Amino acid sequence: MSGRTRLALCAFAATMMAAGALQPLVEPSKWILQAAFLLALQSGVGALARRVPLARILTVSLQVLVTLVSLTVAFARDHALFGVLPGPEAVRRLAELLTAGGDDVGRYAIPAPATDGIRLMLIGGVLLIGLAVDVLAVTFRSAAPAGLPLLALYSVAAGLSDGGAGWLWFLLAACGYLLLLLAEGRDRLSRWGRVFGGVSRTSGGLAAGLEGPGRAMAPVRTGRRIGAVALGVALAVPAALPALDGGLLSGTGGASGRGSGGGTISAVNPLVSLQNNLNQPENREVISYRSNAADPQDFYLRILALDQFSGGEWRPSTRRLKDVPDRLPQPAGLAQDVTVTEVRTNLAASRSYAQTYLPLPYPASEVDVRGRWRFEPEGRTLVGDDGQTTRGARYEVSSLVVEPTAAQLAGALAPPSELLGEYTRVPRSLPDVVASTAKRVTKGASSDYEAAVKLQDWFASEGGFRYDTTVTSGTGTAAIERFLKDKEGFCVHFSSTMAAMARSLGIPARVAVGFTPGTVQADGSVSVGLRDAHAWPELYFQGVGWTRFEPTPSRGSTPSYTRPDAPTQDPSDPTAPTEGASVAPTAAPTASESCPVQLRREGECGASAAAGAVESGGSGAGGGAAVLWGLGILLLLTVPFLPMVWRVRLRARRLGRSQGRAPADAAARVMAVWREMTDTAWDHGIAPDDAQTPRKTAARLVRLAGLDGTAAAAAHRVAGAVEQVLYAPAPRPVDGSAEDVRAVRAALWATAGRWDRLRATLAPRSAVRVMWALSERRADLGRRWSDRVGRGSWAARLRRPSRQQG
Repeated sequence: MSGRTRLALCAFAATMMAAGALQPLVEPSKWILQAAFLLALQSGVGALARRVPLARILTVSLQVLVTLVSLTVAFARDHALFGVLPGPEAVRRLAELLTAGGDDVGRYAIPAPATDGIRLMLIGGVLLIGLAVDVLAVTFRSAAPAGLPLLALYSVAAGLSDGGAGWLWFLLAACGYLLLLLAEGRDRLSRWGRVFGGVSRTSGGLAAGLEGPGRAMAPVRTGRRIGAVALGVALAVPAALPALDGGLLSGTGGASGRGSGGGTISAVNPLVSLQNNLNQPENREVISYRSNAADPQDFYLRILALDQFSGGEWRPSTRRLKDVPDRLPQPAGLAQDVTVTEVRTNLAASRSYAQTYLPLPYPASEVDVRGRWRFEPEGRTLVGDDGQTTRGARYEVSSLVVEPTAAQLAGALAPPSELLGEYTRVPRSLPDVVASTAKRVTKGASSDYEAAVKLQDWFASEGGFRYDTTVTSGTGTAAIERFLKDKEGFCVHFSSTMAAMARSLGIPARVAVGFTPGTVQADGSVSVGLRDAHAWPELYFQGVGWTRFEPTPSRGSTPSYTRPDAPTQDPSDPTAPTEGASVAPTAAPTASESCPVQLRREGECGASAAAGAVESGGSGAGGGAAVLWGLGILLLLTVPFLPMVWRVRLRARRLGRSQGRAPADAAARVMAVWREMTDTAWDHGIAPDDAQTPRKTAARLVRLAGLDGTAAAAAHRVAGAVEQVLYAPAPRPVDGSAEDVRAVRAALWATAGRWDRLRATLAPRSAVRVMWALSERRADLGRRWSDRVGRGSWAARLRRPSRQQG
């Protein structure tokens, strides 16, 4: 096995071993087999191209072409030309799948279903990384930089899997990289022949210092030892230092299967989807509902809560899932003396709204919904299982309207220590201005409740904040610091900043994501559109539970329990909700397209948010255009260099043939060298003249190029060798013709100007021979076809029976 073949196999193995870290992200994981087959095809094409051999740029271009064709056959065969070639329709289809895959990534929890879009992203990413590894390690024989794309592949898997892809996958990826380095080291040493490794003191004398093929060479053994030590340190150090969270042996912190534990949920941050849908120009409806709630303005639909604040962002925790019970458990921290009213609501989700989490009024007590849904008790959310989404869902919910008084909130006892420790945790990177501002705003507050109200009022009206949906989204410490300085943002900034400030004061807090109540329609139903997407803080008070606050100006409604002067509503019997059966929402209620003047002044009409993924009306043409532009740029970068590449390969083949020693090939070798010399002169501006003899041609070349004595003698020697081949009865073999041509070429290069050198290199004139050859080939094919047709017609005439016979 050659060194390059071994390198190609190791590059393939290293890529697939690193790609194994992506397997836990998607179920089922059969896509890895398809990726392995297509990567083997890509690597095999590269190996064959290097064996021809082709120029490096041609080898890479051929691999890119084969990769695009294979992806077209795998994912867009029905749209391809002849089922194989990636035409405009196939490119558009691939772009649509990539767009859908991006939406699926933001929609599904891990492990996500293997949709076509996600499979294309995974397989295409593996092929892209595999191409980079193959080009670096095999084509350019530099395996060390190939570790960067392998690291990128593993890092993506580790980042998406919430804390790392597991020590086993890291071990496989590391072993693949070490295998690639070992193959490159062996390839480099093999080009030096046998390596002297020192004199053995035990036996063999000097002969023992020569490493034979059956023993590992000393540098190779050293490389193995270094790799083993480095891998051992990488695995052992995180285990020996438990203070380093997220080590290679730390795992993900929860089960991930479908066993008796009920599985886990680790969702993609829904604020990303909210930000991506901010610029939706149309307030499309996502949900409609009918409810017997007394005050629809407080009827928020909650999707989930973000309860982890890492410093970089607010995100949901990894939680255990359970089967949905007939009656959901009592909300945490809710006491018996707090007034509670139970209401019923019928909801219908639009066909264009596909969200993994089921929007529910908080806190829900009963949920009647069809499909594969699971219950997460801590956040009291319902999560779709095995690809289940809200698309077209119709469901009925019983929920509790919790109506605490200001006195009950102000007199709340201290929360449990476990809850207090988890929901007041802030990162060390939190700027000091957050805590100092919180203390300044809440100065004089006699309770956590009063401090929370002061924070809400400061954001909503007293602090000089401005609602602006065009501000860059973000919930990390840097975004919070920027928001407190610039005092402009939208609900994401208001809610995340208030929750962080509440935690700095020791008040348990988290960020909820969902929808505000929506718009009442003429038929009595309520329509919730894209512009109703919202985020708000929830603070915990013992005896009441998680309590909504509204710091965002001009959005939603301020809770009545945060307005001390406004009396609360008369309590209703919690066991006997308001009479009147709920009516199922209409199949397609009309969304309100009007926009109040206040919202238009605040910039709300021009930017909308959706907490879930909503189908786009676009056709994915933008992605297809990007692919076409990429192919066009690659073509523009490749085509101008084709003449130079052809000329370099032709020169190497011609001069290489002159190194042979077989007498039968003497004439062919000499004529190849002669053509190379005349073409080299042509590239430098001296056109060939086939009417002259070799001797006169050499004299003309010396005269026009102004060659000196050494180069002139070399040109005449080549001409003499040609005369021996053409005219001598028994041609004598002539050595050194290739060196003579190189001497002539060097002299032509030295006497030419800068522009002539550039022209001779990038656009050699002799490259026109390619067009001549194609033209001759076409003419020859035409003659053969004409001759074949003519013979067929004469044969038909001969076989035709005469009318006079019989």
